[in-house]
Amino acid sequence: MRKYLEQFDVWFIHLLRKLSMPAARIALFIVFFWFGILKIIGTSPANPLVADLMRTTLPFMTWETFIVIFSLYEIIIGISFLIPRLARFAIALLIPHMVMTVLPLILLPTMTWQGFLTPTLEGQYIIKNLVIIALAMSVAAHLHPMRKKN
Repeated sequence: MRKYLEQFDVWFIHLLRKLSMPAARIALFIVFFWFGILKIIGTSPANPLVADLMRTTLPFMTWETFIVIFSLYEIIIGISFLIPRLARFAIALLIPHMVMTVLPLILLPTMTWQGFLTPTLEGQYIIKNLVIIALAMSVAAHLHPMRKKN
């Protein structure tokens, strides 16, 4: 019986190794593309938080201009993760995005915290980005190092 469990274990791990990178890329694509679309059509539940952050950090820009740029930025991140050769580009775009999305935890505490170490729903929405960061790190860890051209 143990022999069959070991064979299954090897087979299952091998299967997950084959599927994990495409699944990671598809998951990142879906999250960024979908959330970007929701923002641009005005149905994202995150839009009020994004609007407050924009007013705090970029008061010179109109909401209409900002939300289009921000939505397209997220959509481009999603599409870039879907295309393996654009993974470095996606990660480069992801870094400032993650920095900006954590700012409400600091700049808008009344919207993101309901008590000490107790986030609001919006705060939880932001904190879940740790999972996105970890998944993007996994994608990056599977990239081949760039080679110096002679």
